[in-house]
Amino acid sequence: MIVLHHGWRSSASRRVRLCLEEKGLAYEGHVVDMANLEHHSPAYLKINPLGVIPTMIHDGQPLHESGTICEFLDETYPDPPLRPDTPYQRAEMRNWIRHIDALIGNLIIFNWRHHLQKTASQWTDAELAEKLKNIPSKERQEAWLRVARKPYTEEERDAARTKLVTQLLDKMEAALKPSGWMVGKAYSIADIAAVPFVKRLDEEISPDEVEAKKHPRVNEWWTKIQARPAFARAKFDPFITTV
Repeated sequence: MIVLHHGWRSSASRRVRLCLEEKGLAYEGHVVDMANLEHHSPAYLKINPLGVIPTMIHDGQPLHESGTICEFLDETYPDPPLRPDTPYQRAEMRNWIRHIDALIGNLIIFNWRHHLQKTASQWTDAELAEKLKNIPSKERQEAWLRVARKPYTEEERDAARTKLVTQLLDKMEAALKPSGWMVGKAYSIADIAAVPFVKRLDEEISPDEVEAKKHPRVNEWWTKIQARPAFARAKFDPFITTV
């Protein structure tokens, strides 16, 4: 049995949902209320001491980190395969996952400025201090402190947008040239790793940068991704009734 603790718009959660749907695996989903810090509750910290999402429970055993979860799923359920054939290409795939994960700080600047920022800004100083004590990661403590008391500026958002474009889309544009996929000749976890980031870029951060005139190979790749049946089943837009 597979249980997934996730958030609808969480990039890491979207990655795991997409992998599960590509594999055609049934799972029980539990949406974590991040605005109310459910992921920092004692009950959640028992299954994920890092206090982040997603967490996948497989046959009673918890797994963290979306890239690790996707590789575990591909190894445990090898059909259809989502990793390249050769050791070198699998290493390239892992390097892509690490590279993309390293950009998450730039994505947080955009992801957290909506309902999470609105909720955090209403806490008193005493409430904020109490909530910060329950957050295991110093990095996440600082992120919550920022959205609660010193929201990211337009200049910071511009800098984050530039990094996401130059360090992700530009790099993808070059990687996609040989075959149209990020590693090797077929769709893989490297592509799955990038999908949530490109989705957020396309949603609001810099949609024009995904257009054909600026990144034609990324645009073609993105069209193929959205046409895959698993993309719709993964519910990247869960509040749209047609999905």
